[in-house]
Amino acid sequence: MNLVPDVDYRTRLPGGQHWSLRLRRGASLTLIAEEPGCNVGLLLYSAEQPLERLNLPDTLKCQHTFHLGRGHCLYSDMGRVLASIVEDDCGGHDAVGGNLGPGHFEAKGWRRIRYQQGRNERTQSGHESVLIELAKYGLGLADLSANLNLFSKLAVDEQGRLRYLPDHCAAGDRVTLRFELDVLVMLHTCPHPLDPSPDYPHRGVKIELGTLPPPDRTDVCLSHCAENARGFDNNRLYLLGQ
Repeated sequence: MNLVPDVDYRTRLPGGQHWSLRLRRGASLTLIAEEPGCNVGLLLYSAEQPLERLNLPDTLKCQHTFHLGRGHCLYSDMGRVLASIVEDDCGGHDAVGGNLGPGHFEAKGWRRIRYQQGRNERTQSGHESVLIELAKYGLGLADLSANLNLFSKLAVDEQGRLRYLPDHCAAGDRVTLRFELDVLVMLHTCPHPLDPSPDYPHRGVKIELGTLPPPDRTDVCLSHCAENARGFDNNRLYLLGQ
């Protein structure tokens, strides 16, 4: 069954930019790629206690997967479900590639353009973007954790080497998250660190915010595996204690 959110707000995030918002439990976030090859770095923190945050190693381990897609949950380091991927046109998103760092520019031969030179056409890294957003909430370098790269996908060869798949995301591809707790969401549209483009790519996304009904026992994410049912039970206990 497709879940279609009631959309209350629409905006756009150009390529190479960053954005954050506190979203309530039951809110939905739909991202729509404006161009092929789009990448969106995502970090999640508990809005109530930011020390609780997205934990990708636990997220992958407990759902027995390398790529995250429709039906998967995004777990905190407390074993609770922060968000669920309820719809996904891409068929998988990278959870191990990390963030573009300042050093990648020199290695790739990309030109560094500061804000004073390029304004919104500046070329910043995902690492720098996240630090700017964290500072708005009194958080900093010590609060960084591994980010999810939505719309991007990596392949692994027999030697364990990672290879970026440049044709994975098409223009118009959508992914929808449903938030299962009150969450602080941070996004950036900086390139994936393994993007082989000869020049820094500016690829933006459309953003839709809305609401979705709470999951029941037939929900695609809650019923995906026994571990997810236990994760939602952890949420229920946590909410009873509030």
